Amino acid sequence: MENLYKKQSLIYKYFLYVLAVGFIVFFFPKGGKFKYEFQKGKPWQFENLYAPFDFSIKKSEEELTLERQEIEKNQPQYFRYDQGTADDIRVKYSTTFDNLVKESQLRNSTKLQLKNTGNVILDSIYRNGILNSTQERINGNTLFLVRNNQATKTNISDFYSLNEINDLIRVVLSNRGFSAFEKEFESLFFDLVTPNVSFDEALSKKSREDALSKISYTRGTVDEGKLIIAKGEVVEGENLKVLDSLRSEYESELWTASNYYYILIGYTVLVALVLMMLFLFLKKYRKEVYGNNTKITFIFFNILLLVFVTTMVVKYNDGLVFVVPLCILPLILKTFFDARLGLFVHVLTVLILGFVVPNSFEYIFLQIIAGIVTILTVSELYKRANLFVSVGQITLIYSIAYLAFHVIHEGNLSNIEWFTLGLFLLNGMITLFVQPLIYIYEKVFGLVSDVSLLELSDTNSKLLKELSNKAPGTFNHSLQVANLAEAAANKIGANAMLVRVGALYHDIGKMNNPTYFSENQITNVNPHDEISPKESAKIIIDHVINGIELARKNNLPDRVIDFIRSHHGTTLVYYFYKLQKDLEIEVNEENFRYPGPLPFSKETAILMMADSVEAASKSLKDPTFLIIDEFVDKIITGQMNANQFLNANITFKEIEMIKKVFKQKLTNIYHLRVEYPE
Repeated sequence: MENLYKKQSLIYKYFLYVLAVGFIVFFFPKGGKFKYEFQKGKPWQFENLYAPFDFSIKKSEEELTLERQEIEKNQPQYFRYDQGTADDIRVKYSTTFDNLVKESQLRNSTKLQLKNTGNVILDSIYRNGILNSTQERINGNTLFLVRNNQATKTNISDFYSLNEINDLIRVVLSNRGFSAFEKEFESLFFDLVTPNVSFDEALSKKSREDALSKISYTRGTVDEGKLIIAKGEVVEGENLKVLDSLRSEYESELWTASNYYYILIGYTVLVALVLMMLFLFLKKYRKEVYGNNTKITFIFFNILLLVFVTTMVVKYNDGLVFVVPLCILPLILKTFFDARLGLFVHVLTVLILGFVVPNSFEYIFLQIIAGIVTILTVSELYKRANLFVSVGQITLIYSIAYLAFHVIHEGNLSNIEWFTLGLFLLNGMITLFVQPLIYIYEKVFGLVSDVSLLELSDTNSKLLKELSNKAPGTFNHSLQVANLAEAAANKIGANAMLVRVGALYHDIGKMNNPTYFSENQITNVNPHDEISPKESAKIIIDHVINGIELARKNNLPDRVIDFIRSHHGTTLVYYFYKLQKDLEIEVNEENFRYPGPLPFSKETAILMMADSVEAASKSLKDPTFLIIDEFVDKIITGQMNANQFLNANITFKEIEMIKKVFKQKLTNIYHLRVEYPE
């Protein structure tokens, strides 16, 4: 059981590994992979290709679009004749006419002839009916008139419009010798006549859908054994269409019940190899990340998230694949870890996605180039302008690389798909949302970014303000150490922002007993004179533990707490150790030694050097160039001889550069000038 407890971290990694592989393979497209990779405009690099089975040649999207447009253009429109409206108008006409002529002096025979004349006009009007729509809605000169569930092709000219009714009345009355009643009939029919032919949208839509559903997605077939393309032949025109059809048919044919498990195993092995490379990289080159399960979980979470989003987009519409902001991955990993890890993970993720996306070579090339540009251009993310500039450069690289591929495929810059260029722009705009995403990750995974470090470096923050009030000498010491450490970090390429924040907070534990530290003693009274050297050493050493407790209480990130823990390493509180030696012969050295740990990074090593140099420099009297030079060498050499930098990945060359920076800074602090000869 104890052995299992010790290996729980390793067991978790195995579990995460298996879970990630299963998740990725589950979301992979359910289809085989065509074994030949080809591109438009390039020669066929493989052996002569013969059709492995009978298959149909699929029409291109452009051909299908043209067919759909042609159907839309020639699609008949259906209008429905309303017999009920026509009958109602006739009944209404009869009643209205009888009421109008009831009191007139006309003879009955004349009244009957006039009434019949009106019926003739109505018959002419409602033979085909009156359209209840504008002329602009009708395509062409014909339509289908639905009457008694029968559709008849009818010319537009066979219908009367409301404007033409008066002309019809005038002609009919003139032919029958009743021109004198023209105005009365016009007034009567103006109130009576109502359109009774309306557009049948449902029937027209159904007819259109039926026509579109009959479109054939293939044209012609290729028989088994027929030569498709010869080696060296350029992939273009008809060859390209046949190859695309074969690839599509091959992938769908391959994914059958009998082949399902074989293909699944193949995908699993390849994905497992990719993720294994990630684990090996972390174990060999990023041991601090490999040993932290939270950080490993964070890396895998981002990989799985992007794989999931990309596969969902491909399933919805593979033309939108470039809208997925894949460059967010190296950007985030560089923010929380380093550029090398960010690029490595990005490349592995792109390789995984190569199984999912169409035109995998083009996709992999574009994404890797964009990832490299992201790593090279994004720096100091806490400066908002830098992010905008970097995203602009990433979008530009995407566009240039896409245009280059377009020229290779088409041989010119015509027919550029502006929609794809728009996707790159949208991709860049989505990438800008990395800032709030970083904030969320900080809270969820407990990580620290430069943006958070910038906030922590504000001397008006609660903890630093408390330090300046309770221990002003320590606060000023921390500021000086921060300046020294930041300059040294910039010189050797370490994380200057992290070093500065660590330096500002490294001595916050002194707030508990500020007067026991010489920088805070404003009188000649020294409280150490009243206690034993052993007790004094304990108070001095305890400022590290007190600082860790204060930091945790105020929710400081672990990366900052690391500076508090390690800024004295395992050095000896030599002054009080010497005093105790004068009092007794046998002294337990462990009571006078800091608990550690040793500095384990360049940044923590820099802080140890800067802290010791700045504190000891206060004892210098009448310093000269030579004194400062020897003084800095003595302090840092003493730390090296005490093996304080064994765990820090810092070189002798970098230590020499740090010494040089400290000497220059101390020279400026003490305002030393070059001594000219007399």
